[in-house]
Amino acid sequence: MKKRLVVLTGAGISAESGLKTFRDADGLWEGHDIYEVASPEGFRANPELVLDFYNQRRRQLLEVTPNKAHLNLADLESTFEVNIITQNVDDLHERAGSTNVLHLHGELLKVRSTKNENLVYSWKKDILLGDVCEENAQLRPHIVWFGEDVPLLEKAVEITLQADILVIIGTSMQVYPAASLVDYVTSNTPIYFIDPNPAVNKNAFNNLTIIKDVASTGTDTLISML
Repeated sequence: MKKRLVVLTGAGISAESGLKTFRDADGLWEGHDIYEVASPEGFRANPELVLDFYNQRRRQLLEVTPNKAHLNLADLESTFEVNIITQNVDDLHERAGSTNVLHLHGELLKVRSTKNENLVYSWKKDILLGDVCEENAQLRPHIVWFGEDVPLLEKAVEITLQADILVIIGTSMQVYPAASLVDYVTSNTPIYFIDPNPAVNKNAFNNLTIIKDVASTGTDTLISML
């Protein structure tokens, strides 16, 4: 029986594909305050700005391709039962060939109804004001915004509890509730942390191995260690 490898990924894994990380050091996102473009209040105040912001992100996503780190994780499925829990809203894991991907913060290539959150549609073009669901309500990005519940968190906890090995790639582990997932692995579970600037206390975990590297070459190292 294959061991279960659970991988938590963040913006750092997609940065090498050319996607900008979540926000710059000044806390701005493409020059906008986070709450202007990533909160229900921001959407109510200026829906056009928010839609345009995500339309630009979506267009950019369709121009990039998975990098070696994404491909390495897909290859690991031949040896392990791999579950990826990602904070990323891109589809690069899926395009690389990973088959078990859970998107904690939503998906950029999907939209949903502002009236009925169960009405979710695949979407690759721009979302415009006036684009509506079958119940005639405006469509919005299928993204978990600040102040909204993370509906898949329970499922993510369930997966993490079953990890034989936990790998963390390209996330500062500062974004909650995703960062709390590391608390759900059993105390003797090996943890591998891949990041060029790992902001983690090695003594905080029993079995922590830090791979101080970017995701592509860091996952090469990981594969040789596993």
